[in-house]
Amino acid sequence: MAENSTKGIPAHEPDDIVPRLAEARDVLHWGAAAEAAEIFRVLQEEAARLGLVTERAAALVGLGDCALEAGELSEARDHFAEAELLLADAPPACRAPARRGRATAHLLAGELRYCCHLLETALDELNEPGTAGAGDPRALLALHTTAIAPYVDLGAYVRAARAAELALALTAEVDDPVLVAGALRGAARTLVVEGRFAEAGTALARARELCRSRRIRTELAHCHRAHGYVHAQDGRLGAAERELRTARAMLAAKRAPLFTVQVEVELADVLRRRGKADEAAALLAPLLTPAALGDERGAVHAGGAHRLLGLMAEDRGDTESAEEHYCAALSLLERTGAAGDLADLCRLLGDLLRRTGRTEAALNAYRTGLGHRAAPGTTTLGPAPPVPLRRPCG
Repeated sequence: MAENSTKGIPAHEPDDIVPRLAEARDVLHWGAAAEAAEIFRVLQEEAARLGLVTERAAALVGLGDCALEAGELSEARDHFAEAELLLADAPPACRAPARRGRATAHLLAGELRYCCHLLETALDELNEPGTAGAGDPRALLALHTTAIAPYVDLGAYVRAARAAELALALTAEVDDPVLVAGALRGAARTLVVEGRFAEAGTALARARELCRSRRIRTELAHCHRAHGYVHAQDGRLGAAERELRTARAMLAAKRAPLFTVQVEVELADVLRRRGKADEAAALLAPLLTPAALGDERGAVHAGGAHRLLGLMAEDRGDTESAEEHYCAALSLLERTGAAGDLADLCRLLGDLLRRTGRTEAALNAYRTGLGHRAAPGTTTLGPAPPVPLRRPCG
């Protein structure tokens, strides 16, 4: 390594940027996103100065991933978009990490349909015969894995299961523990939809062991969170609480605020179900601010927080407050298209309105929920019924 005589700082050679990019990604996976971002920023500037387009794009993707960890979704989107623009003339496989990053940012913001559009477009490009790098297993694995969560949230369970199946089949061809663990974690969620809780737990146990053996703390935290989700769905609330508390501590320690508050919403749900309403309320109270959750920082979980607060208000007999929270949740979730969450919320709101004697408003709530479930392509005969124009709130 030469030294810059004018500034007295090391001057790196062009061929050492790739290993330094790998080192920066290891720092990120270890759970030090802020430190990794500083390294990626330096590498991006060096690559730009040396005219290394591929390496500069890789550094921008790294910066985007660090911004995702910090919950800065707009900043993350900008980094990924710039990387894609740099690689506009490169094969689709080269653009896949940036496209996956953009899709993830939109997923976290609650823009589920656009997330799926980005991923499906990238997969079409990647699978086009005669395209350079067509069928690249690493790129396919990353894209199929990322598609699982938005498909489940949208209620497209067959597509989610197919994406998980394709992702798992590709894991044997990819030597990347983060991608493999992510595929196992995604597959676990589709198994929960099918009620196969034991198999979901087995998949997550494999993912966790892989993360521990390779010292990947970030993905390990997400595995604990996913295991908590599986236990909660299976009614094993004590185990769910333990896993979610572990995930929360790990994510908070590595300064991942968006993921931390999302876990806190899931933990609050478990605490309420365990009869710890006061602790759940204390956990939720700081989350309903623009700085924590909202349209741009986790609309699905913000809607979930309002749903929980509505349930707790109902438990206290405060129907007015409950209705306010349900309507706030509905406003957030309708923009996301999260079919399962919307259906459950409309059921809760409809039942509340019916108990308070507002039958017509209750029917509108139920119809809203049914309208979101009966999307185009889901009905056997004729077009799906339109979502009613009359909203149950406001």
